[in-house]
Amino acid sequence: MSATTHPFIGGAVVAVTDTYDNVDPADGSVLGAVARSGADEVDQAVQAAATAQPGWANTLTEKRADALAALADLIDRDREQLARTESEDTGKPMAQAVTDATVAARYFRFYSRVIESYYGQSIPLGPDTHVYTRREPFGVVGSIVAWNYPLQLASRSIAAATATGNAIVLKPADETPRTAVALARLAIEAGIPAGIVNVVPGLGVEAGAALTAHPGIAHLGFVGSAAIGSLVAHAAADRVVPTVLELGGKSAHVVYADADLDRAAEFVTKGILQNAGQTCSAGSRLIVHESVRAELVAMLADRFRATSLGRGSEDPDLGPLISRKQQDRVRGYVEGASSGEVVVGGGAPQDESLTQGSYWLPTLIDDVDPASVIAQEEVFGPVLITLPFTDDDEAVALANGTDYGLISAIWTKDVSRAHRVATQIQSGQVYVNTYGAGGGVELPFGGFKHSGYGREKGVEALDAFTQTKTVVIHLG
Repeated sequence: MSATTHPFIGGAVVAVTDTYDNVDPADGSVLGAVARSGADEVDQAVQAAATAQPGWANTLTEKRADALAALADLIDRDREQLARTESEDTGKPMAQAVTDATVAARYFRFYSRVIESYYGQSIPLGPDTHVYTRREPFGVVGSIVAWNYPLQLASRSIAAATATGNAIVLKPADETPRTAVALARLAIEAGIPAGIVNVVPGLGVEAGAALTAHPGIAHLGFVGSAAIGSLVAHAAADRVVPTVLELGGKSAHVVYADADLDRAAEFVTKGILQNAGQTCSAGSRLIVHESVRAELVAMLADRFRATSLGRGSEDPDLGPLISRKQQDRVRGYVEGASSGEVVVGGGAPQDESLTQGSYWLPTLIDDVDPASVIAQEEVFGPVLITLPFTDDDEAVALANGTDYGLISAIWTKDVSRAHRVATQIQSGQVYVNTYGAGGGVELPFGGFKHSGYGREKGVEALDAFTQTKTVVIHLG
């Protein structure tokens, strides 16, 4: 069993007596202990951040950019170890974990380049008045991230927050704390001052709640379920603190009769099986024209049946779900489906080598009632449902027919239709003849409706971590 994962505050490890087990989802064994940070540790982290932040904000932008670039280099240096830790904690295949580490470095490198050209504006208001705006940091920001992409989610919050001169206190998910602490250690090695990046592992109801309620936090970011996001937003509103919320999704692929079905099948498969379907932007609804539905379903069924399962270290196509609790949640949705035909999967694998882990077979359910629970709610597993349509209006109505609006895809060779339907679909990102679950570092990412508000990624994330100050000078 590995050492205990403790908080990293003010550039140093802080010992905490109370712990809980970090469980390997591949076989249920214990990977190590995790400190149960609480209100005291959160307060200590906020104080350390508040002490360090003014000096960091006043550091030349060039120097901040250099430190972020150095951190990117260190992540690249430690990529294999970070990926291995990520794979153990989440269960995801090593190839996917290596990609996560690569993207983590990309966040720091991207923002190290962008921040030096991130300016305010000059506003013409006549010859006697000079008006300009400044983008200023909030001060100490809090971030609570999910367990599905812990290294990527931590990196995108830390990179954008620190690039703009903030200090951050980050609460990693209960199940996946280790790579966030590793990032905080690397930040010190990269030359980012102690206290700028602080990590408080622990349970959401303890460390997460304390961070959300702390009066020293000036801005909150949250990635997770809509239910918990609502609680975070309410707590922040009580203190008039701005938030960025990335919540759930029920993302749709809309496949027209003229689509390239081979390409669509490839991306639909990847979009739902990546990270065992535990992706807020997973393409979990296939809205397909009735004339090509049978053909596309058959192509997807072949791909699903050919999927290999196993522990992440063996680099299969599909690893386990994060926990037995999540496996039970997926089972409840699939077994409780009130309509549709299970074409592939539908349960946990029976292979003896997999029964100790929290695995779930790739599952395809055809012709589901669009009003049913499994068509409306986020399953967060490798479960794809199909919904047939016959015309554009019906396709758009189905695509917009849930409370969520994170991302979507349109598959057609008709360019006019693609533009028209992209305008009508209510989601934060729309792909045409391709699909990227969340997209690249450069692309603003966030939801419509219950998928949240505010944007992460891209230059737009810098707006979220800064406040606009307008200065008006009478020249006389």
